[in-house]
Amino acid sequence: MLENIKINQRVLEKLKTKHKVLPDEISECFINRSRGLLEDTRLNHKTEPPTFWFIAETDFGRLLKIVFIEIEGAYEIKTAYEPNKLEVRIYEKYA
Repeated sequence: MLENIKINQRVLEKLKTKHKVLPDEISECFINRSRGLLEDTRLNHKTEPPTFWFIAETDFGRLLKIVFIEIEGAYEIKTAYEPNKLEVRIYEKYA
């Protein structure tokens, strides 16, 4: 896993049990990202620092939505999961 990606224990457990996402897959998505970032501006998701997200493929072609905040040059992962069709359309249109 990339050293500037941070995942707390609670999020790590959720990624493993609910979304079946491995930390290495998140790193692969950061490396493989080919489009921009989108900010989550929904009122009940708005954070300081801002929450950003992107969609990218793992090295094995699995599409994941990665949601994170940036703190002092590190990316703190909030969640990661397979995106739905609407999320993919939004990302393709605006990123």
